[in-house]
Amino acid sequence: MASFRKHNNGWEYRIRYKDPFTQKFKEKSKRGFATKKEAQLAAAEEERKLLNGAESEEAPLSLKNYLRHWLKTYKESNVRKNTFELHERNIEVHIIPYFKDIDLKDIKPMMYQNFINYLIDEKGKDYSKRTVEIIHGTMNNALKKAVQLGKIQSNPCESVEIRNKPKKNEDHLRYIKSNDIPIFLQTAYQYGYIYYIFFKTLIDTGMRKGEAAALQWSDIDLKEKKIHITKTLDFKAKDKDKLFGDPKTFKSKRTIKISTALANDLLKHKKWQNENKLILNDKYEHELNLVFARTDGTPLPKSSLFNAFDRILKRAGLPKIDIHGLRHTHAVLLLESGATMKYVQERLGHKSIQVTSDIYSHISEKIENDSMDTYEEYMSSIME
Repeated sequence: MASFRKHNNGWEYRIRYKDPFTQKFKEKSKRGFATKKEAQLAAAEEERKLLNGAESEEAPLSLKNYLRHWLKTYKESNVRKNTFELHERNIEVHIIPYFKDIDLKDIKPMMYQNFINYLIDEKGKDYSKRTVEIIHGTMNNALKKAVQLGKIQSNPCESVEIRNKPKKNEDHLRYIKSNDIPIFLQTAYQYGYIYYIFFKTLIDTGMRKGEAAALQWSDIDLKEKKIHITKTLDFKAKDKDKLFGDPKTFKSKRTIKISTALANDLLKHKKWQNENKLILNDKYEHELNLVFARTDGTPLPKSSLFNAFDRILKRAGLPKIDIHGLRHTHAVLLLESGATMKYVQERLGHKSIQVTSDIYSHISEKIENDSMDTYEEYMSSIME
């Protein structure tokens, strides 16, 4: 509510209000009005602006406060949980630590381009070009909304260029090469059966670890040799009713064929699991009906999967990669066997073939060698 005071040079209004971003009380004042009526009219207009969130330009708004407000107001209830968490991580881990307490209106195109270049060139970080594009997507989305809200005049993110990362000596895309898969699986079996069957399924299907961990027996048709991927496991969930979430993207919901060998392995696995159920009886978590679970039917912890995977690679004498590398391994196997990029896209559940092409073009020595062998044979037939 506004208060008014007369000075020697005219009337002044003073408005006390609560900032919607910082939740702190602030004051606005202006003096020099010839009459109290003029001051009242001006104060009413300023209060209307404040009520609608259209603060006057002299009131600074920090980038970090705006981004957090944008996230809560426009994303929390309107996007999938994992998409919200991705935006939140981009803001808290990448954007705010770089820009710190800068005002929203002070972000300029060249400054933002420097931020993108910093992400690409940052030493000690293995950010792919795709990762940088995803971080940029969060910032661009947020500042596009800031333009619509009248917080800034133009979006400094629009003309940014995201160049390719400098090439390293070793291939940045890490996966298990085809001739190393037998030793990996043999070592995994010796380490622990449940890890063996979980990692073998990832290699044979290309599923994300969360998709595989969320599989229930009702999702698998062993007779038709099909797996229906409809959800992902939230490893951080405390309650059973929050355990399953939506897949990463709309395209992630898919049905894939599996090999006869994997179908037989899963059938044996089901029998092995049923034996545990009979032994534990009511101590087994029957309701979850998970395909891959601990002995008592509860979800496999993320930390256990990570630790087991690292130890298996070390025991097998293989280069260190992360579990997502098994998804890459499956894609490379598909391409080496002659699958098209379109088929790989649909099987992996990528949202576009461009994403698949960007990741897997020119990654397999076997594909390159086979292509050259085919070319040489063709040329030889011409020259004969």
